[in-house]
Parts: sequence; structure tokens; C-alpha cells
Amino acid sequence: MQDTQRFDLDDIEPDENPQWIDYVKGVAAEIEAEGVRLSGANLEIESEIPLGGGLSSSASLELAVATALLEIATVTLPKPVIAELCRRAENRYVGVNCGIMDQYAIASCEPNMAMLLDCRTLDVEQVAIPPDLRLLLTDSGVKHRLPVSGYNNRLDECATAVKILAQDAPQLTALRDLSMDVLESQQDQLGDLLYRRCRHVVSEIQRVCNAFAALQAGDLSSLGKLISASHTSLRDDYDVSCDEVDQLVEIADQSPGVLGSRMIGAGFGGCVLSLVESDNIDEAARQVRQKYEDLTGDEPWMHIVQAADPAREIVRAESNESLIQK
Repeated sequence: MQDTQRFDLDDIEPDENPQWIDYVKGVAAEIEAEGVRLSGANLEIESEIPLGGGLSSSASLELAVATALLEIATVTLPKPVIAELCRRAENRYVGVNCGIMDQYAIASCEPNMAMLLDCRTLDVEQVAIPPDLRLLLTDSGVKHRLPVSGYNNRLDECATAVKILAQDAPQLTALRDLSMDVLESQQDQLGDLLYRRCRHVVSEIQRVCNAFAALQAGDLSSLGKLISASHTSLRDDYDVSCDEVDQLVEIADQSPGVLGSRMIGAGFGGCVLSLVESDNIDEAARQVRQKYEDLTGDEPWMHIVQAADPAREIVRAESNESLIQK
């Protein structure tokens, strides 16, 4: 099915009911806000991943569009600038108050490497993904739409918690500044819901650091346990999972060679990521597919993924036709 959309740069405004085209329009508007004058372009957009699967499809679209439009305009911008303008496009023109992680990762990733990103300073460290580890994605079949999901509500809850905590600690500007000891001492002041939201964020930051260290040490067992603990926290403290995703995680974790699994993306559906020992990847994928199909009646979309190059121009050799890929 083909969906043809046309728009004029002079007519771009935020929409109260955003559609997929608003990601494209927003990126174009934000590039022009950087002082770049764009020319006309016909863009053909093709994707093979499940929409609403929590696979950063929106950020991928933003970066691909930005890369294409800048290439057509023969303008080069630094990767952090491109990532930031794509984030602004999603904030302003789609209404999702996302951070910069997805956009920055797609702009600056390296093949076969995992990235530790400080979203405040944009400092980056890279670590190799071991060759005996495979990354298996399985789609739960439950699609989320961030503009109408609880994503922004979770951000509001965290912001409310920061305001409460800052009354006694004015130096605290974000939950990343909060220690677990201080959080525990403020549990009564926050109440159960805000306490659990904070506990997820504070513990997740520590899990990320521990996961990076586990990768550096080649400790895949510890890495898998951290991934599973992350899902438990997302499910119980942040309340962004759902029954289908939880069932898929349970099925995956019972499959041979699976070290750990968790939902990915912003939650409320989408895909599950499983860390699998290379020697067991085929059997693990077969069992996950069969058991989830037995449970739901539908064969799930599955894919083995690997860290690749950032968004860039490529050339299809047989036709010399320029393409943009993630």
C-alpha cells in the first residue's frame, strides 16, 4: 500500500492529531531552523520492521529523513546536531517528550559495539559486543502509539517527584542526581506510586552502568541477569509492560541458551529483546516462535539483530541509485 503525502515547508505547524508524516515535516522544519535552506525532494520510505514495536522506528525515520534532506541540500551538520534537531522534531511536531538516546544512538553508533551514552553531557563510551552473543527480537504483536500512550504521563510523574524531592535538596534537578539511600529516606514523602517510579529510574541507571562493566569483562551471565532485572523493574515499578509482553519474556527466558530478556522501547506493547548464546540461537528462536504462536494463535515477527553503521548514504551498485539507510 502506498501513502503519498505532499507538504510545503512554509506551511509546517505542529498538529493536534499527529500522523507519521509529522515526523518528516518536523525534521524538515527543524533543519531549516538550523539555518539550512532545503530544496524540494521526493522521498520514498520503506521499512521492514513492525510499526509500534518499540524498535525506535520513529527515530530511525527522523535520522533517515534528515540524512537524505541534508545530502540533497549538499550540507553537512555534526552528528550531535542532527540527533538534537530530530529529537526536537519529535517533541514539537509529534508531541512525544522523548530524550535524545534513540536519535543519538542512530546518528553515532558503531558496528558490533554497544554504546554507553550520558544523555546530559552526550559523553560516549563504546564496548564490543562479544561474538558468542546473539540479540534476538520477538514482536509481541501489541502495538503502541507514543502520543496516546502513558509515555508522557511517566515523564510527568518523574518531574513531580523531582519537585517534591528538590524542596529539601535544591541541587537535585533530575532523578539521575538521586541516590538510592536518599530515595529510601523520602519514601513516605513521595507516596507509593512516585516512589516506585523513582526506584525504577535510579536502579535502571545503575543497571546500565553494571551492564557496560559486564560487557567489558565478557561476563554474559551477569549481563543476562541485569537484562531480566530491568524487565522486572519496568513491569512492577514503572508499570509500562503488558500481559502479552510479560508472557513473551517468560517464554523466552525458559528457552535454551537465553541469558535474559526484557521489553524494549517505551513500553505498553512492542518487542522483547533476548540475549542468547550463539550456539543456541536457532533452537531458542524456534521454541520462542512455537510457544508464543501456541499462546496467541499468531506467528510472531522475529529477527536476529546486530549493531550496524549509523544513518548514512549508501549506493545501490546495480543502478547507482542513492539510498539512505539506518
